[in-house]
Amino acid sequence: MARAGLGADWSCLFANDFDHKKGLTYQANWGTGGELKIGDIKLIKAADLPGQPDLAWGSFPCQDLSLAGGGAGLKGERSGTFYPFWDVMKGLIAAKRAPKIIALENVCGTLTSHGGKDFRAICDTFVKAGYRYGAVVIDAALFVPQSRSRLFVIGVHADVEIPEALLSPGPIDPFHTRGLRNAYDAISTSARKSWLWWNIPTPARRNSTFADLIEEKPASVEWHTAAETRQLLAMMSEINLAKVEAAKRAGRRMVGGIYKRTRHDDDGAKVQRAEVRFDDVAGCLRTPAGGSSRQVIIVVDGNKVRSRLISARETARLMGLDNDYKLPKNYNEAYHLTGDGVVVPVVRHIAHHLFEPLLGVERKAEWKAA
Repeated sequence: MARAGLGADWSCLFANDFDHKKGLTYQANWGTGGELKIGDIKLIKAADLPGQPDLAWGSFPCQDLSLAGGGAGLKGERSGTFYPFWDVMKGLIAAKRAPKIIALENVCGTLTSHGGKDFRAICDTFVKAGYRYGAVVIDAALFVPQSRSRLFVIGVHADVEIPEALLSPGPIDPFHTRGLRNAYDAISTSARKSWLWWNIPTPARRNSTFADLIEEKPASVEWHTAAETRQLLAMMSEINLAKVEAAKRAGRRMVGGIYKRTRHDDDGAKVQRAEVRFDDVAGCLRTPAGGSSRQVIIVVDGNKVRSRLISARETARLMGLDNDYKLPKNYNEAYHLTGDGVVVPVVRHIAHHLFEPLLGVERKAEWKAA
């Protein structure tokens, strides 16, 4: 999805993923040019990467950094893949093939993981490698109808000239959030000396809603029976049922996203609740590790109420992927793919307003990414 966001003017020199099923989807969409290597990044060496990339992009697993994860942070088995990724970067630097730009993407929990120590470690890593760097937090809801805030840490090699217009003298909204500013205050003095406040324009107001993306006849899921929908409504609290009643009176088709969560009732007992939102935005897509993480949608047309699992194609649309993007045929595999991804128009916005100006828009040759 990062490749889709970068666009056709970028040439991919190298790609890596641990999941062979994701690799098949990559090849279905991008072809079999040989740049994709499936396997553990711990086994990847700088010698495996050809040429000198303009951009190295790393989206490492978020589970150990997520608020919903185990809290292992960068020492965890999954999010700890940051360090093998950086070993490849160090190898490129040692071989005089340092990427001009290194971009990391992960959940915002990175800012507070281990009391901020993990974010400080990432910042120190950029500094030791000779990169000036900064970070932005971007909510995909600015671009697509999905609430999905992600952290992007972007470093620039010392040899790259940074146009003054790309920098701000201090933090500015909406991309320098309070959480990011707090994390910046906690990094080392040396790390702050190399810090940059990236100045990226706010996009035009989004004109699409969650309802615009919904399929009437989805291929990957089926609509619930009337009894199943009634059972779902029975799991709602009075407040959430009131939201459904308000949606019936809206005078237009309303689409809500539902997550099933464990709550405590008035007696302190644990009960499973269905919680709904009707703000024209879907909740953040997450990989379907269990039934509760699959997002259910509810469609309200006057007094007509229907429900079902969100379809695979709808999840792809929420990630900004085109309708011709080829998805796995298996529903869970498709959901896992999209729930793990980065939102395409967010990448395009960063590329257009930061990466490409840093590299020089007057260049006619393709930009290279790894």
